[in-house]
Amino acid sequence: MLDEHARPMTDQADPETAFLEQLGQRVRTMRGLRGMSRKVLAKVSGISERYIAQLESGKGNVSIVLLRRVSGAMGAHLEDLIPADEPTTEWPVIRDLVRNATPNQIAQAKDVLAGRGHGPLQNYMSFNGIALIGLRGAGKSTLGKLLADKIGWSFVELNKEIEQHNGLSVAEIIALYGQEGFRRMEQAALNGLLGRKEPIVLATGGGIVSEPVTFDRVLSSFYTIWLKAKPEEHMARVRRQGDLRPMADDRSAMQELRTILLSREPLYSRASAIVDTAGLSKDKAAAQLVGAVSRVLNTNAQAFGLRSAAS
Repeated sequence: MLDEHARPMTDQADPETAFLEQLGQRVRTMRGLRGMSRKVLAKVSGISERYIAQLESGKGNVSIVLLRRVSGAMGAHLEDLIPADEPTTEWPVIRDLVRNATPNQIAQAKDVLAGRGHGPLQNYMSFNGIALIGLRGAGKSTLGKLLADKIGWSFVELNKEIEQHNGLSVAEIIALYGQEGFRRMEQAALNGLLGRKEPIVLATGGGIVSEPVTFDRVLSSFYTIWLKAKPEEHMARVRRQGDLRPMADDRSAMQELRTILLSREPLYSRASAIVDTAGLSKDKAAAQLVGAVSRVLNTNAQAFGLRSAAS
């Protein structure tokens, strides 16, 4: 005889299975944001590549200690991997700002949130130039230089600025200080550039979107453009540059690149504009970029006494 109070059988996954699947998706997305292959993550975390694959597929009943090692290897916060309903899409930015805030800033923030504030906590300069974002091989350096030459502005590659400030290559910084250390240096280099108070054309690193506060600063300080291309074009351009970091010796390099791009697309899409360079020559892509920035330059460049894109 059936118990009338018994729960009916359904095809829905039980809560634990659903949790593990969401956890695996978060790990896979975070790995993509960091631009790490499974092989690299396995090496840095000291956990087998096979186990990481199980974890990402939702079949790894991971211990909190191992999950902590995975998050540490990616320079991420452990809580970012735990499935939860975020109160807002801006929550990672707010959380990290609070983590680094002074007691006085926290007190001001509490007043604002409680409706007792008397103005903004901080106003960033609304226009510091043009920032180019996108995956490696998007043409940020090549097209950025062409744009800077046309409008008479300085061109800066953020990664080279980081290397110059610290006397180490990006690869050496990551090897010595890890992803978290590199992101701190990236934020410091960006703050230094903004302190110059002059508009620039900035080529950012492809993974800058993985650091909420730094990326939010880029979005709020620059007219930001996502240089978009097909995965095959990204791969071909990276190969021509002789740089397969971090996908070297990985037979599934193209799949890893697709994973990275898929993970980052929602963040790249937050840019002010998108320039799709797929199938375009360098000159045609440059023309598309100039066209995308003409309006904002004509509006803002005059305030700095500089040439606009139309001149």
